[in-house]
Amino acid sequence: MKIILLFLVIFLLGSCNLSTKKEAAKVVQEKITEPQSYFPEALSTIFKVHGGLELWQQQRTLSYELPKPNGTETHTIALWSRKDRVDSERFSLGFDGDRVWLLDPDAMYKGDAGFYHNLMFYFYAMPFLLADDGIIYNETDDLVFEGKRYPGIHIAYKPGVGVSSKDEYFLHYDPETFQMAWLGYTVTYTTGKKSDTVTWIRYNNWQTLNGLVLPKAITWHQTEGRKILAPKNTVRFKKGMVSPTPKEDEFYAKPEEAVYVTVKKS
Repeated sequence: MKIILLFLVIFLLGSCNLSTKKEAAKVVQEKITEPQSYFPEALSTIFKVHGGLELWQQQRTLSYELPKPNGTETHTIALWSRKDRVDSERFSLGFDGDRVWLLDPDAMYKGDAGFYHNLMFYFYAMPFLLADDGIIYNETDDLVFEGKRYPGIHIAYKPGVGVSSKDEYFLHYDPETFQMAWLGYTVTYTTGKKSDTVTWIRYNNWQTLNGLVLPKAITWHQTEGRKILAPKNTVRFKKGMVSPTPKEDEFYAKPEEAVYVTVKKS
C-alpha cells in the first residue's frame, strides 16, 4: 500500500512539473511570436498601407532605372547588406559592403560617388527605410499644402549611424489614407554640420511591386521654410523591381579597373 502511495505522489509531482514546464514554454513562445514594434503608431500604419514591413524585410534585391539626359542609369541594391551598384553606358559605381568604388575610364562622371551611390535609393525605398536601426522618432508640426494639413513624424539618428548621422527627415502622410505624402530632409554630408535647411519632396505617384507600394515618380518643390511652393523637378523611376532573390556578392564587388573613392563622414 505504501509503495502504491509513493508511486502516486511521484506521478502527481511529475505531472505538476510537466504542466509547469508546458505553461512556461507557452509563455516563452508567446513572447517570441508577439510582434515587436518600437515605431510610432502612425508609422506602423503607414508601413501597413504600403504593403507591410514584414513583406519588405523578406525582400533581398531592389532595382530601378533612372532616365538621365546622358543616358539611363540602372540602380541595384542588396537590401539586407545595403551593398549597391549604379551602371550606365559611361560609368559604373557602387558599394561593396566596405568601400565605395568608381569605374570611369573616360572620366565622364562629374559627381561625388561617395555621396551618390545610394542617394536615390533612400528616396525610392521610402517609407520602409525609416524602420532602420539607430533612428530616433519625435513629433513634428503638420505640413500644410493647398489648405490641407499633413501630420508628420520627425526622424533623427543616433550618433555614428550611417555616413551622415546629423541628417534629419520629416515624413508627412495623408491623414485619411495614411499613405506617405511628403518627405523633408536636411543634408550634412558636405559640411559635417547640422543644417536647418529642409528640402521637400512630394510623393503622390505610386506603383505596387511584389505587394509593396513604392514610388513611380517623386517631385521636388520650391519652398520658403516650411511653405511649399511650385514644383521644381520630377524624377521618374522606370522598370522598378523588388525580389526575395539575392544577387551574388561578386555583382557588387569592385571591378579590377575601378578605383576606391573617399567618402566623407559627418
